[in-house]
Amino acid sequence: MAKNRISLVGVPVDVCPPQELETEVLEILAKPGTKQIIFLSIWDLLKARHKGDFAECIKSADLIIPVSKSILKAAKFLKLPVPNRYNPFEAVIQILTILDDHFKSLYLLGSTEKTLQKAEKNLKDTFKNMRILGKHAGYFSKIIEDNIIIALFKAQPSLVLLSDGIKEKNLWAYRRRNRFSSSIFLYYKDAFGIFSERVKRVSEKTFNKGHEFFVEILHNPFKIFLVLKILWFWLVVLWYKVFKKK
Repeated sequence: MAKNRISLVGVPVDVCPPQELETEVLEILAKPGTKQIIFLSIWDLLKARHKGDFAECIKSADLIIPVSKSILKAAKFLKLPVPNRYNPFEAVIQILTILDDHFKSLYLLGSTEKTLQKAEKNLKDTFKNMRILGKHAGYFSKIIEDNIIIALFKAQPSLVLLSDGIKEKNLWAYRRRNRFSSSIFLYYKDAFGIFSERVKRVSEKTFNKGHEFFVEILHNPFKIFLVLKILWFWLVVLWYKVFKKK
């Protein structure tokens, strides 16, 4: 395998260099059954330390990609192999490019109908070789959900890209994993908003500096309280450094 999986404060994280991403995605595609790629933030990492569906979802994921700079700093501090951090939007583009290069297929799930239609058009214009087998807006009822699952089972898209409007986020695919045939599931909240040009993505400069958190605070001032979670994260890391046996 191209990746190397480490355990960071008890949570799995993958070390997958960008130049190895294509090999990794193709290997995941070749595996039978439901697969999952997860973008891991420090909030997700802290949540995954507790028992429950989310922790099991992370552990069973086929590729766990860190998106928070603090994860890299913590790995270095604990003298672990340092993972490669990915900008979620850029990673989605890379994965879609891989699908396009290999004539694979895609299903779009989430957001509103208007946003989804615009996103689909822009994706078709950009990725000429990739087939979009279907789409469905988010915020759907339980009855509609059953129809979507049946459609996904029959279509067997290479990738199901999920966005806003999927309440359970990464857990949606995990909790229904036995009802699908063979697809990779990837959740990225802003995917269709950005593809439809409704949402402005974080600049590469801001992301590289690890300042995307401040952009979130500008949009929602109440997120300032997440600073407490950052402090807790580093306390956990320090505890592992001082007390946890190697």
